Amino acid sequence: MLAHEMPSFDPTDVPDDPVPLFASWFATAVSAGVDEPHAMTVSTVDADGFPDARVLILKDLDAGGWHFATSAHSAKGRQLADDPRAALTFHWRELGRQVRVRGITRPADPEVSRRDFLARPLGSRVATLAGRQSEQLTDRSALDTELARVRAALAADPDLVAEAHTVYLVRPESVEFWQADRERRHVRLRYRRTPDGWDRELLWP
Repeated sequence: MLAHEMPSFDPTDVPDDPVPLFASWFATAVSAGVDEPHAMTVSTVDADGFPDARVLILKDLDAGGWHFATSAHSAKGRQLADDPRAALTFHWRELGRQVRVRGITRPADPEVSRRDFLARPLGSRVATLAGRQSEQLTDRSALDTELARVRAALAADPDLVAEAHTVYLVRPESVEFWQADRERRHVRLRYRRTPDGWDRELLWP
């Protein structure tokens, strides 16, 4: 049996589009004090078809879909360039809720990516400008040297932007809302995109 009470979820009282429902669930997670409610697992596939997953931060949500940012030169950036299909997973443990998004990614307008980069904390900009994400590091001192070089460059030019920094939009093809139940009568509602909008269906737990 699950350890705590969880909110109820009536799958018949939902909007026609999954984005407003996600926004409502996200607001509930924030109000409930869920730790890092905007953290999500981003899953991609590599050239050999192997899945790859890592935790990123949701940057934005709008009618077009879910947004996140990374370097186009990173492993995930290169994977998305080869195969733009991706999956996002949100897990709000305190509420017994998950949301699973599957869709197609595309880069945002370069100006959107530029503004996003300049709005990031200094440490994040330094790390991104240092680049080389996921490459082999043979000496930790090389990292310290590169970070110091980038800090000096930013001090000289605070508007310096990493050209590879990219905001990606995930246009959803399916979105599943999963509400846990203490008696294991979990509620699973899936939206699936159609040419005319969205279909909704319940799934067995």
